[in-house]
Amino acid sequence: MEISTLTTLVNLVYQNDIYILHLVSYTYIVTSVLVLFLLISGITAPYGRYTRDGWGIFVNGKLAWFVQEIPSFAVPVIFIFQDAPGLRKAPNVLLFSLFVIHYFQRACIFPFLIRGGKPTPFVPFFLALVFCFVNGYLQSAFLLFHADYGNNWWTRTHIWIGVVIFFAGMFINIQSDHILRNLRQPGETGYKIPKGGMFNYVSGANLFGEILEWFGFAVATWSFPALAFSFFTCCNIGPRAWQHHKYYLSKFDDYPKSRKAVIPFLL
Repeated sequence: MEISTLTTLVNLVYQNDIYILHLVSYTYIVTSVLVLFLLISGITAPYGRYTRDGWGIFVNGKLAWFVQEIPSFAVPVIFIFQDAPGLRKAPNVLLFSLFVIHYFQRACIFPFLIRGGKPTPFVPFFLALVFCFVNGYLQSAFLLFHADYGNNWWTRTHIWIGVVIFFAGMFINIQSDHILRNLRQPGETGYKIPKGGMFNYVSGANLFGEILEWFGFAVATWSFPALAFSFFTCCNIGPRAWQHHKYYLSKFDDYPKSRKAVIPFLL
């Protein structure tokens, strides 16, 4: 598709765009509640250590992760070539960059660091792919076409607090993934007790880091789409951290009893 044609399409959608963004955000909220209910009822999302038959053909784990995550990087990059007013506003560019940086790391770096890894069933892979397309559009469209932080944006403390929380979460997420990758020596299989970093406090340290990231993003942007995304993240991977916690407790007799599942000292 030519850039001019894409620009025309974006402009046509933009005429009613804010209603679309609100509708998608409300859909996130409703879906989040349903997902939370299913996950706390004992159902595990069928990927990673919980991979199982019955969810479609299997896709190579590294390939699946790259393909499903890349839309959340590619869609914002496409927006850069549009005549979006937010690209001429410093706070919008700053906050937009947070989203792009995260998904550059998750799509273009993280998959190629995976050691081994189980194949991913097609259904969760496809659902993640669709979500990343939609979310890439949702967050980019709001920040570049609708968000307005005013001329004195640097005095808005929520932006700076949110940015700090975002990068703290990103650091925890990347560090925790590094710890998990290095648990096994070459040729080893199975699971071990992760130690170090936030794993000293919670079983799902990498998941806690990602939850913290998107909470910070929601605080920084002060937007409904980001809040809905943050809520969806909590409802989707928060229960997964609890499932990891129960798994470790059942598998390892010497697993630290003081660790929480996902929120240090609380939950």
